[in-house]
Formats: sequence, C-alpha cells, structure tokens
Amino acid sequence: MKKLTVLFALAASPALAAEGPFFSLKNPEFVVVIGFVLFLALLAYLKVPGLIGGMLDKRAEGIKSDLDEAKALREEAQTILASYERKQKEVQEQADRIVEAAKAESEIAATQAKEDLKASIARRLAAADEQITSAQASAVKEVRDTAIAIAVAAAEEVIAKKLTAADGNALIEDAIKDVAAKLH
Repeated sequence: MKKLTVLFALAASPALAAEGPFFSLKNPEFVVVIGFVLFLALLAYLKVPGLIGGMLDKRAEGIKSDLDEAKALREEAQTILASYERKQKEVQEQADRIVEAAKAESEIAATQAKEDLKASIARRLAAADEQITSAQASAVKEVRDTAIAIAVAAAEEVIAKKLTAADGNALIEDAIKDVAAKLH
C-alpha cells in the first residue's frame, strides 16, 4: 500500500502536469520557480536572514539572561531557605533548652517545696510536743499543788485535833529559832 501511495504521489507531481518545455515562460511551474528564486534573492539583498538571525540571537540572549537571572534567584532562594531552616533549627534548640531549664527549675522548686513542707511539719510537731510536755508539766504541777494543799489541809486538821495550845507555842518557838539560826 505504501509503495502504491508513493507511486501516485510521484506521478501527480506538478512538473509532469504541464505541457511543453519546462524552461518557458508559458510553463507556470517555471514562472513559480523564477518567482521563488527572485524572492529568495530579494530576501538575501535586504539581508533578511541576517536580521532574522540577529533577532533570534537577541531573543536567545534574552532567554539566556532570563535563565541566568532565574538561576541566580533560585540560588538566592535556596540560600535564604537554608538560612531560615538554620534559624528555625536554632530557635527550636533554644526553645528546647528553655523547656528543659523550666523543667529543671520546676523540679528544684518542687523538691524545695517538699523540703519546706517537711520542715514546717517537723516544726509543728515539735511545737505540739512542747505544748503536750508543757500541758503535762502543768497538769503534774496542778496535781502536786492540789495534793500539797490537801495534805496541808489534812495536816492542819490532824495537828489542830491533836495539838494543844502549849505544844503549838513550843513548835512556833522552835521554828523561830530554826529561822534565826539559818539567817545568821
């Protein structure tokens, strides 16, 4: 099928379609070839290929400068990104250090509070023990004083019942002598 298509394309070429000699002005294909050659000559005379080449070179330079600028901007962006990543890492490390310091300080404060609480409890227990000891001593003294008062009252009663006036005067005289002897 491909061979047949190529054969028909060659057979239908415009050069074969015209009648008469090819290098005649009556042959349209020849006129088209002359027009095309003149057009190419005019383009060459007006230096159109150079102008087109210059424009293409200028455009290529513009594209190259845009690419260079884009490359420089990309490198700058990567540098800035790396800088921000470093700063972010430093800030994160600083935040971690602050958190660790706060934890350590809170642990120290908690330990100090526990120690202060233990000391306060110990002081209160000591004060309570002192109050208990003082209350016991006061109670013992009160019981002793009461016992002494009762004993003195009982002794007075016994002495009053058994002691006569002469015996009482003799006891007073003896007491005065004892006091005089102790004072001198």
